Amino acid sequence: MTITLNLFATLAWLATWLLIGVRLRDRLQTRSPQYRHVLVALWLLSLSLHGWSIVNHVWQVDGVSISFATASSIVMWLCNLLLFMTMLKRPLETLGLFIVPFTVTTMLLPLLSPSQTNTINLNNGLGVHIFTSLLAYSMLTLAALQALLLALQNKHLHNHQPGGLIRTLPPLLDMEALLFKLILLGVMLLSLGLFSGALYVDNLFAQHLAHKTILSIVAWVIFTALLVGHWRYGWRGRIAIRWTLSGFFILMLAFFGSKFVLEFLVK
Repeated sequence: MTITLNLFATLAWLATWLLIGVRLRDRLQTRSPQYRHVLVALWLLSLSLHGWSIVNHVWQVDGVSISFATASSIVMWLCNLLLFMTMLKRPLETLGLFIVPFTVTTMLLPLLSPSQTNTINLNNGLGVHIFTSLLAYSMLTLAALQALLLALQNKHLHNHQPGGLIRTLPPLLDMEALLFKLILLGVMLLSLGLFSGALYVDNLFAQHLAHKTILSIVAWVIFTALLVGHWRYGWRGRIAIRWTLSGFFILMLAFFGSKFVLEFLVK
């Protein structure tokens, strides 16, 4: 059942990715993009199948089991959900062109590496910590991808060569404004995740959690400093891109790095 769901979800995501490419091609050829309603329907179908597949992987009789592979898949599912909601108001399909291949890759991970971690009981409030943390990782992953597109857009505009996919993006100032909104939401969710972790996780600085906790706090400091710098000193452009990618790298080390080490290197 799970393998079949993954297969159909993968095919749905690939169809979504191809339709995004068709719409971007039309935009590059100065034609009005077609099939918007089809894209919306395909995206929703992909999210539904992918989400159902995640539930089958994660849900156990006595709780949930979230491995490195399933956590990666959940984060990308949330990224696509957030992008879909944003895309309904802003022309950000170009971002989907980069996110969907990563999504398909993470969907294959649970099949290639089916190892499970210990089952977690969510009745004691731990579910709040897990959900807000995953949502924060997803929001800041989206911010990092937005920063990469912004870097590409900056480079082309400075070289006076705004061609290719760059022409399908919103104006530079709108892209920067969206980046800081994503970071602000990500920091708020990460703050809630750290706070709920302090409340509901026993011994947050235990040996197997210390690296994750410390690196998450460091990432929180970097993103918060960037927001303060933007508000107080007008930081933007390359500074914003570098700080965003640095914070994202440390945050990914905190969660995925620690899970990878615990599941595959420490036996």
